[in-house]
Amino acid sequence: MEFIRIFSLFSFFTLTLSQSSIYDEMFYPVDEYSFPQLPGYDYHELEPYIDQRTLTVHHKKHHQGYTVKMNQALKDWRKQEPQSDLAKSSIIDILQNLEMVPDKWRTTLQNNAGGYVNHIYYWVTMCPKPGEISKALLKKIKASFPAGMSEFKESFTTASLSLFGSGYVWLVTDDEGSISIISTKNQDCPISSNLYPLLVLDVWEHSYYLKHQNLRADYISDWWNVVCWQNVETLRQFWINRQIKDEL
Repeated sequence: MEFIRIFSLFSFFTLTLSQSSIYDEMFYPVDEYSFPQLPGYDYHELEPYIDQRTLTVHHKKHHQGYTVKMNQALKDWRKQEPQSDLAKSSIIDILQNLEMVPDKWRTTLQNNAGGYVNHIYYWVTMCPKPGEISKALLKKIKASFPAGMSEFKESFTTASLSLFGSGYVWLVTDDEGSISIISTKNQDCPISSNLYPLLVLDVWEHSYYLKHQNLRADYISDWWNVVCWQNVETLRQFWINRQIKDEL
């Protein structure tokens, strides 16, 4: 069975992000995935919007926990089914083909591989010194949100406030290049639905409770100040290039 091979994403970020080789790993089959470090900023550098304590716990405890559990599930699956091509594939391939993962490991990988990948996109779409939104991305946003950025931000914020329980709110693109706002529950990943991340907000309580307690609206308002628009555009360009490569 042949699975879609996606070329390196984070090589596109080499001018703006550190640790790019670790971030590349999710697109390749490896024996054990590394725990990704924060992409080019330290735990205190998103202050005062994302506080150091929250970011440290979120990254070193929650994200690392998903990494460990994902690696263990992959190790067990590969050991018990050494003939499985999917088990030996990249974590992105596995998420794209979740329905083909045996029941024994599907939920564990949906939760933990999803948590591993979702957090990578969360970290990489924040930065201490956000740039301006690109003209190309703004044009795409206006095509879906006629009032432009104000309508987009209002729609994204509303989706983030209305998501009950734990999950994420995303700006995604599809195979046609259209963009939309979606919500996912728990650690479900848009890649499993052939939707490709451009921007994501983690609304699990551990993302904001130490600083904002139950005031999710304040967290969302603060988060807009660290959205890394230059990396959102880089992601958009990556998915365009990936689509071109797949068609060759």
